[in-house]
Amino acid sequence: MSVYPLPNTSEDLFGQIAFVTGATSGLGWRFARVLAKAGAKVIATGRREERLAELKEVIEGEGGQLFPYPLDMTNADDIQSVVARATEEVGLITILVNNAGIPDAQHAHKMSVDLIDRVFDTNLRGPFILSCEVAKRLIAAESPGRMINISSRGGFSYSGGGAALYSVTKAGIARMSDVLAVGRSSSGKLAPTASGITLESRRSITSLMGGSASRRRKSKQPTAQQHRQ
Repeated sequence: MSVYPLPNTSEDLFGQIAFVTGATSGLGWRFARVLAKAGAKVIATGRREERLAELKEVIEGEGGQLFPYPLDMTNADDIQSVVARATEEVGLITILVNNAGIPDAQHAHKMSVDLIDRVFDTNLRGPFILSCEVAKRLIAAESPGRMINISSRGGFSYSGGGAALYSVTKAGIARMSDVLAVGRSSSGKLAPTASGITLESRRSITSLMGGSASRRRKSKQPTAQQHRQ
């Protein structure tokens, strides 16, 4: 991954609390660092506790605040428990980055039922449950919030070669974003962005990555600002 300044944006997130899934490597690791550098308190989650501890050391060394919580996105009870504990111990979650995901890298007819369950639960079921847990607390608190759901080009274009179910789940993430945005926007209390590959969230990815993602305007999905209107 290319190295970019942290953060390469003018966002001031002081006072915000961000919850990032899949923060132990890759995009999630970067998202957590940039959010912390922009001033947010970051709740970082993932399955590898040693990597969460390493990330905490890195972020605190950069002057940020990180609160590590081990989390299994395939376990609904774990999701609900971690959100409840993090809210009590850190504060109301105002930014959610649904980043955790696993590939399948197989043709559909060759996948085991166990792998199907793990891909669905990690990539779609878990993020849906997590989004609802965060949303209901924001609504109860009458607080605005942001949800960024990381999708993929594979959710919109599939040419074979494996990763069939991954493509299905990422298309589902995009639709989940649209549905939650419509469902919550009428109250004006919560405006989830569009999915990671569409307009608003792709811009958010660019911001979180410090400029390492391209800015392409393909989608005509309403932005979070339009949802609030």
